[in-house]
Amino acid sequence: MIKSIKAVAAAALIAAVPFSVQADSHKGGVEEVLVILSSDSLQTQGMAMVLSNTMAQQGAKVNVLLCDKAGDLALKSYEAPALKPKNVTPGQMLRGLLKNGGDAKVCALYLPNSEYSKDDLIDGVGVAMPPEMAGQMLNPKMRTFTF
Repeated sequence: MIKSIKAVAAAALIAAVPFSVQADSHKGGVEEVLVILSSDSLQTQGMAMVLSNTMAQQGAKVNVLLCDKAGDLALKSYEAPALKPKNVTPGQMLRGLLKNGGDAKVCALYLPNSEYSKDDLIDGVGVAMPPEMAGQMLNPKMRTFTF
């Protein structure tokens, strides 16, 4: 009985080791990430921006690609309800990310398929070029997150 308890405890300890290593791996791990946001959901957009800002605060260089309705976050005219608990919009969080060194681009298809032009984008937001974005997506040193 004691042997089986020790075996179960040892197995649990061994199983937990990868999780503790993974949880601490950001310190020396990925230095640059790509966040692709295409959801029109306010909360999904908000969570993508919360996580993007958090990764930036933890030392990652954050690149954001805004596609479809998520491209609206980059508009000077963007308005949305504020999200609790901080009472900020996804667009405000994007602006904060840009101020802290993040990079944001709208998808190459966003402007030609909308009523907007490059002049309608906030300062610091560019238009993505497919070869550049494909290069980031294929870079094994860059993690890609999609929302």
